[in-house]
Amino acid sequence: MVGIGASVGLGNLWRFPFQAGENGGSAFVLVYLLCIIGIVYPVLIGELAVGRHMGLSAVGSTKEMARAAGRSPWWGLVGGIGAFATYMVLCIYGVISGRVLAFAVAGFSGGYVEGAMPAIYATPVRAFLWQTLFMAITVAIVLRGLHKGIEGFSRVTMPAFFVMLTLLCVYSLSNGSAGAAIEYLLSPRFEELSPEVILAAFGQAFFSVVVGGAAMLTFGAFMDKKANIANDGLVITTSDTIVAMVAGLMIFPIVFQFNLDPAMGMGLIFSTMPLSFLQMPSGSLVGGLFFSLAALGALTSSIAMLMLAAVVVEEQLQVKRKTAVLSLGAIAWIIGAVSVFFPHINEEIDFFSGQVM
Repeated sequence: MVGIGASVGLGNLWRFPFQAGENGGSAFVLVYLLCIIGIVYPVLIGELAVGRHMGLSAVGSTKEMARAAGRSPWWGLVGGIGAFATYMVLCIYGVISGRVLAFAVAGFSGGYVEGAMPAIYATPVRAFLWQTLFMAITVAIVLRGLHKGIEGFSRVTMPAFFVMLTLLCVYSLSNGSAGAAIEYLLSPRFEELSPEVILAAFGQAFFSVVVGGAAMLTFGAFMDKKANIANDGLVITTSDTIVAMVAGLMIFPIVFQFNLDPAMGMGLIFSTMPLSFLQMPSGSLVGGLFFSLAALGALTSSIAMLMLAAVVVEEQLQVKRKTAVLSLGAIAWIIGAVSVFFPHINEEIDFFSGQVM
């Protein structure tokens, strides 16, 4: 359940739709699915297996593998780079997730305004406060530990996440342009394929399932020795892929129903969805539910990312878990706060973590 919580989140609800919208729809989806099946799933199994065998963080595992092969322990830097990339994602997650929380509250309170940000998120200072709230919740849950905090939270929220996602998808398909959305996402358009689309699809596949970034190496260390890694990996990748596709089928019918631009980029769900909700029957309620769903997904992922970084710091620097969690949470909060006032930083970190790494 923790592995599903780590992979399922804003990467599916926020990043997958805007990446698909910017990169040709079905062409992007085709490469994404092929990458999940042919590359990401095998890599995930490998990371979980190595992590469970070594019983260490990503850095510790790569160090020990290098020593066992007679190589320099400096190879541990490979795991460190992956852990750093995942941690940088956490820094922008706090900002985006704080925005998601604000939009959820705005929906339930009828605070959506056509062509403008909700009043509760209309200034950088208010955005900073929402980012602070989200990071505080994340740190508080991680401080409770893997079993009491993370597993317990995921066990309660993930079923609720899937139920809400399914209901909203059915609503969107019933009330939006379902045919146009299905054609956009699933009808083959090979002429849209390009090196840029392929790179974006590969980046999204690795980003979404959290492989290549050291997270699953670390989670493998906490796995039951009797667990079937192949089956667990299949459950994680299947759940993640289903959520991504359902998210696309939830968002794009509304986008096409109101003649909105699918290539809006990172602001797709924030710029277009509230406008659509304003034109729907019970739109404020639907909007509140939609962004609540996104907030739950964001929280499960941010918890996992902070725990990963804390385990690495605890192991390598020999500090207490509480010290590591509080320090890393504070640093992520500071970096996120800076990006609130300089928004271009978010796009640069997203590109670096999602495609370059």
